[in-house]
Amino acid sequence: MQHGPPKYDSDTLDVSLPLRWTSAAVFSSPHSGSEYPQALLDRSHLSMAALRSSEDAYVDELYSAAPGCGAPLLAARLPRAWVDLNRAANEYDPALIAGAPKSSRSPRINAGLGVIPRVVSEARTIFHGKLSMDEARARVEAAYQPYHDMLGAIISETRERFGYVVLFDCHSMPHDALAGSPTIGGKRPEVVLGDRFGASCDRWIMDAALDLFSSAGFRVARNAPFAGGYITQSYGKPSRNVHALQIEIDRSLYMNEATIERLPHFATVQRQVSAIVRELTQFGAAATPIAAE
Repeated sequence: MQHGPPKYDSDTLDVSLPLRWTSAAVFSSPHSGSEYPQALLDRSHLSMAALRSSEDAYVDELYSAAPGCGAPLLAARLPRAWVDLNRAANEYDPALIAGAPKSSRSPRINAGLGVIPRVVSEARTIFHGKLSMDEARARVEAAYQPYHDMLGAIISETRERFGYVVLFDCHSMPHDALAGSPTIGGKRPEVVLGDRFGASCDRWIMDAALDLFSSAGFRVARNAPFAGGYITQSYGKPSRNVHALQIEIDRSLYMNEATIERLPHFATVQRQVSAIVRELTQFGAAATPIAAE
């Protein structure tokens, strides 16, 4: 029987599978999409730089070494301002979507950050007016569901191959978001690792990842101010041998946040992250007793 994740004829996501699938690690970049639908550009009054302020720009490039190290990499092509893949599919914002149930409101929805966002960074409204529920559901079906179908399939395939999965959910964070975070040696953290306070992965995975980033010269914090979002919470099931760790990197380390342009030393940061990725892929390789039998 042929194994492998389903193939999508879709322009909503990129899947990079390794030539030799040797690791139980999986890398996901749900917020790095930068292909803005014309329907969004036509409707929004924001500049492109403002629209892109909620985007995890270039995160997929930072982790692009994963397939060469034996692990799959899944990355969004459509932007977070269009649909947020790190939310539950039913997190509809009644302030944006006509007919959305008000009873389902959460702090994220109240902030305008539902599955279809109402705002980008600094609470800037993406467009005025509302979407119909039919429009919202169509957007989720076309842009959200394929990503999660593929991520779920890759996780299942990885667990079948190795008996074990370590999902790394890869993000970036605005430098200003760290203003109130606990300091490390009197300075802001540059990397924040989130495991939902121990709920989404075994402790050794968090400890080992923290050691890797710290050894590479990054200041690293645990779970503050980001403990992990929907993907980490939803997919991280250690009792089922599926572990999930969210990784947030300070955008100001490698990009100009105002212009969304790579800094001159982007390649240096990318090499640092690539070296860490090589080690992260060994987490799965080192913990696959079923694959060795």
